Amino acid sequence: MRITFVGHAGFYLETAAGSILCDPWFNPAYFASWFPFPSNEALDLDTITHPDYLYVSHLHHDHFDPQFLHDHVSKDATVILPDYPMNHLERALTDLGFSRFLRTSDCEPVERDGLRLMTMALIAPTDGPTGDSGLAVDDGTTRIFNQNDSRPVNLDALAAFGPYDGHFLQFSGAIWYPMVYDMPPRAKQALARKKRINGMARAKRFVDEVGASYVFPCAGPACFLDDELFGFNDFDRDPSNIFPDQTVFIEYLREQGLDNGRLLIPGTVATLDDGRCEVRHALPDDEVAAIFDDKRAYLEAYQARKRPLIAAEKASWPRHKVDIVAELKTWWEPLLAQADLTCQGVNGRVLLQLGDIDVVVDFLDRRVDAWQGEPCRYRFRIDRALVEWCILRREEDWVNELFLSCRFEAERDGPFNEYVYNFFKCLSPERVGYAEGYYAEQAPVRELWQFGEYLVQRRCPHLKADLARFGSVEDGVLTCSMHGWQFDLATGRCLNSDDRRLYTERAPAPEPAHEPAP
Repeated sequence: MRITFVGHAGFYLETAAGSILCDPWFNPAYFASWFPFPSNEALDLDTITHPDYLYVSHLHHDHFDPQFLHDHVSKDATVILPDYPMNHLERALTDLGFSRFLRTSDCEPVERDGLRLMTMALIAPTDGPTGDSGLAVDDGTTRIFNQNDSRPVNLDALAAFGPYDGHFLQFSGAIWYPMVYDMPPRAKQALARKKRINGMARAKRFVDEVGASYVFPCAGPACFLDDELFGFNDFDRDPSNIFPDQTVFIEYLREQGLDNGRLLIPGTVATLDDGRCEVRHALPDDEVAAIFDDKRAYLEAYQARKRPLIAAEKASWPRHKVDIVAELKTWWEPLLAQADLTCQGVNGRVLLQLGDIDVVVDFLDRRVDAWQGEPCRYRFRIDRALVEWCILRREEDWVNELFLSCRFEAERDGPFNEYVYNFFKCLSPERVGYAEGYYAEQAPVRELWQFGEYLVQRRCPHLKADLARFGSVEDGVLTCSMHGWQFDLATGRCLNSDDRRLYTERAPAPEPAHEPAP
């Protein structure tokens, strides 16, 4: 199997049974906040744009680049479609001109003209109704798992498809927390330091579970080239920066006793054959090293090339074109009326501070109005132009447009509450209905697993990770390494959020041993 790295989470797989283009991303994403790192500007597009198959893992714009797919990728490609309960991805690709679809069933291998394929879809509201997914590929001689930034929970099905020669996975931060939060610098640094460590440790757990011969860090980090965001880049291996690069993770694996990590940059070709891996970069080794060793200089030159594009993006944002309160009231109040379980989960008010107007989204009284000073547990400061952009397009997923841009500031009273951001992913009756149905269908988990003196539900209340594999206990606190959520074993109380609880009970005392009768 010959694998050309396209950049970020993008790959072009060539096998005797056909080629697969995965997650090509070239155009800046999220209001020109994210750019591929390293740059893939020099990649020869003719070598990758006529695949037999196209795989787009999910609709986040660092994986789904509609302009590139529309302008460059052959519409003769058959799309490998993950098994999502809602068809947003299929509709989006159909709108771009794709018409051939291979619809898969979750975690069920499918044979197609000499290829064996399996998709693994994540469908919790935290993933969004559009979901997230990974792809396993077997060409008869080589097997790889393209995990990108998904976090699969059915590890038994994943193992059954293997063993694997190559594993491609995310290891770096890909979200706004805690950088955009208004909090004391030392507290923010401590949280970021913990997130950086947890992110690489979680990736290492997946590396251990998949057990591939070779590991390829990918799906991040992106880089930030706007002056307002440039400081988010990890220039100097800052232990409190959540965006470590590929070389940092490969070194981390070595420290953990694993020497099978391999570096890819756009244009690199990795050939997996008969248990061996040959990596050939498109640049001389000294130029590859310079990208990471002198990252600031590399990104400053990249930034200079992209300044006109960023300026044009900002100039296109609408201002004072929309009556924000009236539009959001008309749009969101019917959604709040439908969202019983979401409103119970938020159990508070969200304040949108937009410069010249403040809007309250009240999940208690289910209303949207101009703010009159009511206490609000969750507060966001956003350029009103970005909110107007989302309103004018009736954008149903603000996380995938606005929040991932990192172009906002936030603060909150109390712990993280996933229902808040889940609401902003579900801004249509269809999406809200899906989220509400998902919450309603979650029955108590009956299967228990023993940790010391306690029996606990085997699946994490957060995203159903298998605690038998991802759980560890220290000082009476159970930690799920999948996302770093923690629970007090004695009470089941979640230490990260007040809207989750772990079922726990004391394990029965062992029966006393009986001496045999004389």
